[in-house]
Amino acid sequence: MRYSILTAVMFCVTAITAQKKILDHGDFDIWNTIENETISTDGAYVMYDLERGEADHFLKLRNTNGNLIFSYDRAEGGVFTYDSKYAIFKIKAWKDSVIEMKRRKVKKNKLPKDSIGIYHIETGKLQKIAGLKSMKLPEKWSGFLAYQIETSPNKEKSKDTTSNKKSKAIKKESKKNGYHLILRELATAQQDTFKFVTDYSFARKGRVLAFTTTGKNKEDDAGVYVLDLQTRSLKKVHQAKKAKYSQLALSESGSKLGFIVDPDTTKAQVRPTELYFWNKGMQMAEALIDKATSINSLRPSSYASIDFSKDESKMFFGLAKPKVIRDTSLLKEEIVNVEVWTYDEPRLYTVQEMQLKNDTVKAYTSIVHLDKDNTIMQLANMDYPEIQMTEDMNSNFALVSNGEPYMLESQWTGRRARDYAVMNVNTGQTEEVAKKLSGRVRLNPDGNFVYGYDSMDRSWFIYSMATNEYKPLTKGKVFYNERHDSPSQPSPYGVAGWTKDNRHLLIYDRYDIWAFDPNTGNSERLTRGRENRIVYRYLDLDREEEYIDTKENWLLSMFDEKDKSSGYASFNFRRKKLNTLLSGPYRYSTPVKAEKADQLLFTRQSFQEFPDLRTARLNFKNQKKISNANPQQAEYNWGTIEKFTWTSLDGIELEGMLVKPENFDPNKKYPMIVNFYEKSADGLHRHRAPSPGRSTINYSFYASRGYLIFNPDVHYRIGYPGESAFNCVIPGVTALIEKGFVDKDNIGVQGHSWGGYQIAYLVTKTDIFKAAESGAPVPNMISAYGGIRWWTGLSRQFQYEYTQSRIGGTPWEYPARFIENSPIFNIDKINTPLLIMHNDADGHVPWYQGIEFFVSLRRLGKPSWFLNYNGEPHWPLKRQNRVDFNIRMAQFFDYYLKGAPMPAWMDRGVPAMEKGINLGYELLSGDRE
Repeated sequence: MRYSILTAVMFCVTAITAQKKILDHGDFDIWNTIENETISTDGAYVMYDLERGEADHFLKLRNTNGNLIFSYDRAEGGVFTYDSKYAIFKIKAWKDSVIEMKRRKVKKNKLPKDSIGIYHIETGKLQKIAGLKSMKLPEKWSGFLAYQIETSPNKEKSKDTTSNKKSKAIKKESKKNGYHLILRELATAQQDTFKFVTDYSFARKGRVLAFTTTGKNKEDDAGVYVLDLQTRSLKKVHQAKKAKYSQLALSESGSKLGFIVDPDTTKAQVRPTELYFWNKGMQMAEALIDKATSINSLRPSSYASIDFSKDESKMFFGLAKPKVIRDTSLLKEEIVNVEVWTYDEPRLYTVQEMQLKNDTVKAYTSIVHLDKDNTIMQLANMDYPEIQMTEDMNSNFALVSNGEPYMLESQWTGRRARDYAVMNVNTGQTEEVAKKLSGRVRLNPDGNFVYGYDSMDRSWFIYSMATNEYKPLTKGKVFYNERHDSPSQPSPYGVAGWTKDNRHLLIYDRYDIWAFDPNTGNSERLTRGRENRIVYRYLDLDREEEYIDTKENWLLSMFDEKDKSSGYASFNFRRKKLNTLLSGPYRYSTPVKAEKADQLLFTRQSFQEFPDLRTARLNFKNQKKISNANPQQAEYNWGTIEKFTWTSLDGIELEGMLVKPENFDPNKKYPMIVNFYEKSADGLHRHRAPSPGRSTINYSFYASRGYLIFNPDVHYRIGYPGESAFNCVIPGVTALIEKGFVDKDNIGVQGHSWGGYQIAYLVTKTDIFKAAESGAPVPNMISAYGGIRWWTGLSRQFQYEYTQSRIGGTPWEYPARFIENSPIFNIDKINTPLLIMHNDADGHVPWYQGIEFFVSLRRLGKPSWFLNYNGEPHWPLKRQNRVDFNIRMAQFFDYYLKGAPMPAWMDRGVPAMEKGINLGYELLSGDRE
């Protein structure tokens, strides 16, 4: 006798839980997530879309009181115009209808195209435009929308009436020829069409549109155009037959334009690119670098962006590195395909392969001084190939760096050390700042200071351009991770930013915000969080402001380390006064402020509460919930979560999370699944909606079905990560067993990657777990040490010596540590049935690690199953594969921990000839044959 999958889901459900629904895998399809939320500039409206079951989107437009103004099915990605009068969004076809068309083998170019939706908020009028290719809105002004559509191919042939011969086919839209650009005035719906446009851009603040076109019918129409929407005048600023244009860029006001031209129609490997510049008032753009000239024998790059400084006195562009020339006369069979790996080259060959495309288009940042007769200067160079400017790019200084001398050692250290210098962009003169510094280094907003964190020195520092003085600010003080437990250098807590006039640099310690005087190094603690273990952080509500205004009240986030609650506070810098505005047993998001109103958009969430959207004024007194994404949750048996504390075998006080079913009865015994990674307890109030996760159990799903879930934090001792996991996790499990409500004979464990490794280790040391799922595990630290992380091409050595694996050295320095921490050497001691998932395209943990684990278990006859989702990376990403993984994992745990029938795939597997045909979900009756 066989039973349905639903029977397995409902197995052992008590009469009490029957009054509410129990979550099933099919329920994943009805759960919504909120995406693309945005608030209008005037703060009056909020727009977002609900994505249901990772399929279709449903656009919602509400006012900030929560009233629904407009909704549209199949719509997503809505944006407001800057004047808050219109909502512009994308309309897509129903996903199941597209899937059905694909099932009927409908060609790709015949599938439904996206449409544009234009909704006038005041009148309620909706307009739709089919065939969307792309669209753009001005960022800081309103009134126009530019978009491109794909029209049906015109198959007609034109005729030459004088010679009575057929001419070439009518020009068609394509990526090469361009697509028609339509400029729409939103208030009047009047439209202008520009044919065969390959690129277009609005100025950020000026009412200007620039575009490039291959020409309507004749080549004389091809060129670069600037449309002044204030005067409605269209100006051609460059023309060239069959030229290719790239990096079209307007200055913020729209009065200046830069672009790259490739005028050569041949297939020459070295492109004769030219740099052009146009200024309002000029008849035509002028070549700053033409094909007859170059800068230091380098040509303008077609791939590096062109940017203008905010004050529009400087234009930045890239000079392409010299190209490696291929011998195009060689036939395929004459080309030698060999990789030559060298022991002392800075980057491992596999890294070079992964970065090949970027290396091919890499360019040196250069500058045009527009206020100094268009003087051109190369800034980045071989000595300092990397460059950082201030955000507004106005500064006379740039921060340049070079990490190549330290790339080789980063193979095992994992650190990205660099030499840093300050460059005067007017003269090219450089002043050295620091040698071999690993850590993030930045310029302050006006470019007068360099600041950063030196990881080796464990100190924040400052460098003054005015005095050329380097000053440690926090040396000897703890402004780095206090709970750091790996052999690497601890990371800092970060910075809030700079106050006006460079008076203070605001730096975080574990709990508080400190103000440091960059000139004297003197400091002042602004908040008082350490006393009560409350973490305060500055919230930047205005991304346009480069400095933090000390005359205005600041909005701070709060996080209580004791109970994991959070909230917001107001801080007055002048009076040093802090007021709590909102707090509670929730997790609050970083709020977004309307640009021209004191209106905030934010979310709050808990294990039981979905993070619906909320609005409030800056004081949070008029808080309103404006979305209700998942009202169906009330129909389901859900669960609760609480903090649980215990003491490790090393005598360390630890904390973790315990999830209980909604109808929990302390007098009953429940099966329990232990799921952990490193430290997760700070996420106590995070909501976990039902979804087919890629690598971990879904807490709400398993709690609904009568499981306890325990997530313990782990504190690591360097050199002994496996033993550390044992010393922390197992005492936590036994402490829970002592509470009396855990079924000690039905405890499972599940984890992925680093969690998967720890589980592989634990089951060699204990039989407390009745079943285990270990995803992408490392059973052999020696072979894994010599592996490659294929997504990046990096060697895995640094991970074992300095970072997550925490061994603290090499196999030849600490051979015993590598062996003691490798489950493979104790695999014969495993008595726990194992489900292993490891995919053949894993770019993080080599796939052969999972194979080593499984074939060893198989050799010993240990009950074990191996899941490999073909072509998937570190976790399955395709929805059908994630759903499959969740079904199999639930069936695995139900069989071992709840006594459910065994699924067919566990009994006989899924033979290769049945792959993708028979899934083996069906449940078997009776004993296993």
